[in-house]
Amino acid sequence: MLELIPRSPEQVQFLEWGLIPYEDALSEQLTFVQDVYDKKIPNTVIFCSHKPIVTKGRGTLKSDIFGWKGLTIDVQRGGRATYHGPNQLVVYPIVNLQRGTKIIGIREYMCLLENIIVSLLNDYDITAEGRCGAKIDEQEATGVWIGNRKICSLGIGVRRWVTYHGLALNIDHDPKAFQGLNPCGFSSNTMISLEEILGRKIPPKEIIQKFKFYFEKSKLL
Repeated sequence: MLELIPRSPEQVQFLEWGLIPYEDALSEQLTFVQDVYDKKIPNTVIFCSHKPIVTKGRGTLKSDIFGWKGLTIDVQRGGRATYHGPNQLVVYPIVNLQRGTKIIGIREYMCLLENIIVSLLNDYDITAEGRCGAKIDEQEATGVWIGNRKICSLGIGVRRWVTYHGLALNIDHDPKAFQGLNPCGFSSNTMISLEEILGRKIPPKEIIQKFKFYFEKSKLL
């Protein structure tokens, strides 16, 4: 379970962008990265969703995309190709990992993000685990898993120790999502959504509130 640490809410701002083109969101993130680095604004967490698109991280292989007919974009984050769509809640934390003379390591940061999702899912009586740094059949398994099914993908970029990109939590079931690609190097049927597990839809606003709660009490502030 996530270690809860009291923090001041003034240390972070939360923004909800709704449905936004991926390219616009990426451009805006880079502006926020600079502003957080310059200390013009506090650490910022952005919630949004995108129209269907496949993003190709630095580790993407040709075999990852074999039948996808929609938009694709190369991005400067870790990980391989994955899908983003309106069935997901996408979270972009813009966080300065440098704290005076100390730095939160990138792997530690990714594990902390996974733990937030694990704690959030536990509120729905779902037992999940983050697998930052772990491998399945020699394939990187970073993200949040429920048994052998993956519910949350994670890939980040860092500029001058300020993070961007982030995570995508599968909320609604969309049978067309992930088709024609091996998301994060795994088969499309590896992915699962919150709706499939619970048998009902969960309002994104409810999930956002839970994410805020656990983020504010994490070691990321």
